[in-house]
Amino acid sequence: MHKVRCFECGADVEDPLLDSCPKCGGLLTIEMDLDAAAGIRPYDLRKRPLGVWRYAPFLPVDASKAISLQEGGTPLYDCQNLVGKMGIKRLHVKYEGANPTGSFKDRGMTVGVSRALELGCGTVGCASTGNTSASLAAYAAKGGLRCVVLLPSGKVAAGKLAQAMFYGAKVVMVDGNFDDALAVVKQLARERELYLLNSVNPYRPEGQKTVAFEIVDQLNFEVPDRVILPVGNAANIWAVYKAFKEWRSLGWIDRIPMLTGIQAAGSAPIVEAFRSGKRDFVPEEHPETVATAIRIGNPASGRKALRAIFDTKGYAESVTDEEILAAQKLLGRSEGVGVEPASAASIAGLLKLVDSGIVSRDEKVVCICTGNVLKDPDTVMHSCEGILKAKPTAKDVRRVIS
Repeated sequence: MHKVRCFECGADVEDPLLDSCPKCGGLLTIEMDLDAAAGIRPYDLRKRPLGVWRYAPFLPVDASKAISLQEGGTPLYDCQNLVGKMGIKRLHVKYEGANPTGSFKDRGMTVGVSRALELGCGTVGCASTGNTSASLAAYAAKGGLRCVVLLPSGKVAAGKLAQAMFYGAKVVMVDGNFDDALAVVKQLARERELYLLNSVNPYRPEGQKTVAFEIVDQLNFEVPDRVILPVGNAANIWAVYKAFKEWRSLGWIDRIPMLTGIQAAGSAPIVEAFRSGKRDFVPEEHPETVATAIRIGNPASGRKALRAIFDTKGYAESVTDEEILAAQKLLGRSEGVGVEPASAASIAGLLKLVDSGIVSRDEKVVCICTGNVLKDPDTVMHSCEGILKAKPTAKDVRRVIS
């Protein structure tokens, strides 16, 4: 059992198709009834395979009718090589690029699309910088639903655009940025033309909670000191906070890690609010960054993210595009883990915060890396060294590689 409540005013919301509070216009959130989980022991969950649906008692949809592509169960890498270079005690990378469509969005979409079918919806839709559209298109195909995605013109990486097209979505390029596309798709949802599955839908973050459950599960119920995430539309850091709160309320863990959000310097309204000590933010009208997945100037879940950061005594920091691309290569060439630029923001942020002393060298840190390197191959090619050319002889190959 669960209730949909307004994050801002606390009112219960009965209409299942709303994405905001009818009283105050605030964001919505799910309040889970945890009584069903009260009789479960943590290790009982391991009767199911590692993945999103292992944590069914904490999800607000019927698991027996889930639309699933076997999402979750992603690797948690113990990054010994990076630890040596950074001089910190312990670092794990949670690699969400191993999800079915290559990003963390699949965790939310399995729950969101399952909810759409519970409600009898025939069409689902979203605005996207790329990963959301790719994920929604795949899960809509699996569930037999029509899918409409709105993308900001010219600002979507080729790998993500190709996925949305491949899975059969109706892809519409909007002459504007992500925030413009979101405004349009929200209007279509209000007019009941589609079921909105951006992260303003409160069911989406419920699936995304499971990344936090998995981290603790994979660490054998040891809680890290800090979890660092890239922040774009900001629902993921809220979802992680919510997950830790639920398990702490059951007594399964005794504390919540310091949640730390990293934004690109050209798109950092959450960071600016944090630096000012404010729990609300001023949108960035013209967001720009090479990390297109977090190129969002008006994050829909920004206030939720700030609560998560302040309540856990966490931190928010921005990193430049140059720092992002350097961290992307550092992770790949130190650990063999390939992530898209937005994902590397968490690594770039950790480097910066260790150097500044914000992150202690004694901390046990988990960085969440949200998407696969092949999501944005063009940026990778442009940021790496050029391809060498040689004649078809061993002598000439020897010459060019030396």
